[in-house]
Amino acid sequence: MSRHSVDSIRNAGAANSPAAAPRAPLNAVRRPDPVSEPPVVRWILTGVALLFLGLFLVVPLVAVFYQALSKGLGFYLESLADPDALAAIKLTATTAAIAVPLNLGFGLAASWCIAKFEFRGKALLTTLIDLPFSVSPVISGLIYVLMFGAQGWFGPWLQAHNVQIIFAVPGIVLATIFVTFPFVARELIPLMQAQGNDEEEAVHVLGASGWQIFRRVTLPNVKWGLLYGVILCNARAMGEFGAVSVGSVGPYSRADRHDAAARRDSL
Repeated sequence: MSRHSVDSIRNAGAANSPAAAPRAPLNAVRRPDPVSEPPVVRWILTGVALLFLGLFLVVPLVAVFYQALSKGLGFYLESLADPDALAAIKLTATTAAIAVPLNLGFGLAASWCIAKFEFRGKALLTTLIDLPFSVSPVISGLIYVLMFGAQGWFGPWLQAHNVQIIFAVPGIVLATIFVTFPFVARELIPLMQAQGNDEEEAVHVLGASGWQIFRRVTLPNVKWGLLYGVILCNARAMGEFGAVSVGSVGPYSRADRHDAAARRDSL
């Protein structure tokens, strides 16, 4: 290699070195970060969020516990041993034990189908899953009354066969399932869509079956989202009132109303 070639290589390396790069002037104006906010704005936003949570979450919870324990812890524990309270707790637990596993199975199947496959009616299925979010719980309970009530579509047939759905446990379970079935699916659909199909396709090429793909690849990847969806579903199942009250509270007689008022006044 000639001396001229060596000098050319050295000059090119020197030109490309960091030391040869032009330096910014010391008095250059530093631009503000577009994704950051001034401290005052951050404090205001944080304060508004904490105030909102305090008014609409913390204060109601404190009021509930205050009213429950206003007559002492002993009276509260005695109230839990009341036959009516035990029956209500048993009914709530039974309803959640039926509704949550059914919604778990539906949520897994629907989310896997929507996120992993393309088919006709996919948008319609997604819309139907979101339907309980847009319908009032009272209206959803009224729907079952109009279907299975005495004057409903199936009411005469149910009465003829001595089957009671409305104002009974089956009506409560149906109303609870309706208002809670979107929670698991809505937690899993975006999670599965974000993960994509690469891992499933890879193990499918290696010879794994559909059940093996679901059990060893899909399910472990969504286990935390699935757990969160089950928790939300169970919380809504135990706390739902509107739809359940419409489909479970039958017509009271005057004597029943009088006994209920007397019991309430005696507390």
